[in-house]
Amino acid sequence: MTQVTERGTPLSAAPRAGVRRRSPAAAACVVGGAVAAGLGLGFLAVLVIVLWISSPYPDSGPGGALHLAAGLWLLAHGAELVRYDTLSGIPAPVGMTPLLLVALPVLLMRRAARLGSAAEEDDEEVLPAAAVFSAVLCGYLAVGALATVYAAGGPMPADPISAAWHIPLVAVLAAAGGVWGARGRPLGPLPSWLPGGVRKSFVRPRYALALRAGAGGSLVLLGGGALVVGASLAWHGAEVQASFLSLTGVWSGRFAVLLLALTLIPNAMVWGAAYALGPGFALGSGVTATPLGFPGAPALPRFPLLAALPAEGPGTPLTWAAAGVPVVAGLAVGWFAVRRAREVSYGETALTAALGAVVCGLTMAGLAAASAGPLGSRRLSEFGPMWWTTGVAAFAWTAVLAVPVAVAVHAWRTRPAIGPEGLDADEAGAVDDRWHDSGVREIRWAALRKAAGALVPEMAAPAPVPPAVPVVPEVPEAAPAVPGRRAVTVVSGLDLDPGLLAPKPAEPVSAPLAPPVVGARVLARRKPPPE
Repeated sequence: MTQVTERGTPLSAAPRAGVRRRSPAAAACVVGGAVAAGLGLGFLAVLVIVLWISSPYPDSGPGGALHLAAGLWLLAHGAELVRYDTLSGIPAPVGMTPLLLVALPVLLMRRAARLGSAAEEDDEEVLPAAAVFSAVLCGYLAVGALATVYAAGGPMPADPISAAWHIPLVAVLAAAGGVWGARGRPLGPLPSWLPGGVRKSFVRPRYALALRAGAGGSLVLLGGGALVVGASLAWHGAEVQASFLSLTGVWSGRFAVLLLALTLIPNAMVWGAAYALGPGFALGSGVTATPLGFPGAPALPRFPLLAALPAEGPGTPLTWAAAGVPVVAGLAVGWFAVRRAREVSYGETALTAALGAVVCGLTMAGLAAASAGPLGSRRLSEFGPMWWTTGVAAFAWTAVLAVPVAVAVHAWRTRPAIGPEGLDADEAGAVDDRWHDSGVREIRWAALRKAAGALVPEMAAPAPVPPAVPVVPEVPEAAPAVPGRRAVTVVSGLDLDPGLLAPKPAEPVSAPLAPPVVGARVLARRKPPPE
């Protein structure tokens, strides 16, 4: 007899049904990855075709434009292109990737992974994250392989070895980010094959704070680099304008130059940060621009961003002022590395700041490596900042400044509370208790009555209210005033002895009032005017 499940499905057929339910979802993820790659190729193809149509001197037909679009798509992943039509006849590599162009495949791939993780289609079983990641990656890499083969017949084919590892690297990082975001950005648990001590150490708050501090320092460095580049462009405004206008005289060519300059703005930000850190950036073989000096590079191509380079010669106080950027970055790392909890020790705070400096150094090293690359052979074979010198300089600047700043901020936040006249919290509490003592209250009441004169009537000082009795707000008077007597208003709702609230015989007007009932409030009432 065949066993069945609660819904009537045979037990032997249940796993197959699960596989059949997952098949359409996996196929949709594969198609989503292929569509993401196709959208990136299509966008660049449309842009290149428009520029080709508007150009008055097209060098090739639409096939050449499409081949160039495929090459640009591969360049957006970091693959190195090869240019054969050179004056010397020697193939020249083009490996400097515009970082703004990288955002196109990353965003499309991340979106495909998120959509694949969110597509449940009313099924009870959700496609696992590993299956979504693998399916989307397969579809994207299939289109990438076809684009590499297609671009090989164009004017700027891609180096097969470079494309073989750059395209999967970008696709893996983007797909992993998309799946992680779709799953709610979980921080754990880590894989079970890792040692228990490693898994426990990674869930400590110090690592999250170190990541936040390192990211803050990196953003400050990039913002400072953008400020340095913008100031240099404004300072050399005439040279930049002349370089832009001399490249081409038609609007389509100028539009293409403008688009290329915009895609290179993130690269310029990283170069400005490397310049402020001290190592600078290379502008050819043996030529490096640093705040300490710039020997000049006569073999540079004519381009607007390159026209904003500092003047040849030794450094000036104006170029040395760029060192303020890493100083601010170090202060930012130290500030973000401090926890608000008071039980954290100074050593823990210093360690978190040091880890934040490590994160900042690694981030800047990766950005420097991504923003640099060759633009040709011989003199232009080295172009951009060197990744390891930039990373070491970023770590050194931030570590030297972040650790003492973090310790100082931690000491300031955990300082003891200061009371009146410079007393600490315990002494201030003792003074407050003496201030509310019953004997002190009587002395204050007598002094106040003596100073006020006739404004305060003769009456006994109110007895101290026990701390356990809550303070009750005043209630409006309900009974009319009796001439020649002071009224006592008793607040209801207090747990008092009923015998204490019994009416007492009238006393002469000249005699002072008896002490009020515990928990009640005495309200002095003036005599009504005579009729």
